[in-house]
Amino acid sequence: MKKIRVMVAGAGGKMGQEVVRALLREEDMALVGAVDVKHQGRDVGYIAGNSPLGIDVLGVLTAESLREVRADILVDFTNPQSVLKNAETAIAAGVVPVIGTTGLDEAEIGKIRELVAREKVGAFIAPNFALGAILMLRFAKEAARFFPHVEIIELHHDEKLDAPSGTALKVAEWIGEVRAKMAQGNPNEYEKLPGARGADIDGIHIHSVRLPGYIAHHQVLFGGSGQALTIRHDAFSRETYMPGVMLAIRKSYQSTKLTIGLENFLD
Repeated sequence: MKKIRVMVAGAGGKMGQEVVRALLREEDMALVGAVDVKHQGRDVGYIAGNSPLGIDVLGVLTAESLREVRADILVDFTNPQSVLKNAETAIAAGVVPVIGTTGLDEAEIGKIRELVAREKVGAFIAPNFALGAILMLRFAKEAARFFPHVEIIELHHDEKLDAPSGTALKVAEWIGEVRAKMAQGNPNEYEKLPGARGADIDGIHIHSVRLPGYIAHHQVLFGGSGQALTIRHDAFSRETYMPGVMLAIRKSYQSTKLTIGLENFLD
């Protein structure tokens, strides 16, 4: 059986380490390389808490290094400053990037889309790899048809770089597909402190919490006459995301198009 050959960018991070451990459990995948500037030269097995694997971590991703290990997939859990360059490097080398790093804006996604079309090499981007989070998106979209008054609270660990989370933005996007733009709250309300009502997307307020001890938690709160509905998803460990990451790798293997969102692989 031909195994899918995977390189991991950001292998020393918390998500990257989890991906490394998950890949070692998959019979149809092979970890062939790792990149992390903070752990350059170390064996990736040690970094992930395993025995040595004979794979030294590279400090910089290059097309040459991807070709040398004959990678099929680049899994990227780095940071918003590196992810676009990594995606460009992978596609140029004929490698499909599976991107879990959040923070890409529309212009950057547009660049990836152009590269995919030109090079005929696929790419996958997901704001969230938890299967329960995808179901939360679906349920929230359905509820918004009947409860147009909605706010979103997302809670993450204090080292998360972007706010709001990509998942919270995706919830607002999906709700916007079935709900007209509208103002919520008292029409005469004012903020005693700027930002007290959170970010505003078409009248949907999004509140971001950053505290140690949390991993990733999303609440979609709907209010109606005499009632309230809350749809919530909690990720208590990063292992939560691994089934989704493995699914994305398998579905993106040899892809020639850009796919955004794990929901595209669940039907």
